[in-house]
Amino acid sequence: MRKFVVTIEEMVSQDFEILAENFEQAEKIATEKYKNGEFALVPGNLVAKQMEIHNVTDDVWTGWNEF
Repeated sequence: MRKFVVTIEEMVSQDFEILAENFEQAEKIATEKYKNGEFALVPGNLVAKQMEIHNVTDDVWTGWNEF
């Protein structure tokens, strides 16, 4: 038997509305709201998912594959 570590990564997205004077201000406001927990992607929309498998015994990775 060999030991494997499976890593699954998901990307989610969600839209939030912001009132701002320009792109820079909108980005600053969005960043602050995200860091403060005001913007949370719950549950969000699944955009992509991928998996990588690491054969720990032989120290070999499959690379990322979408599934």
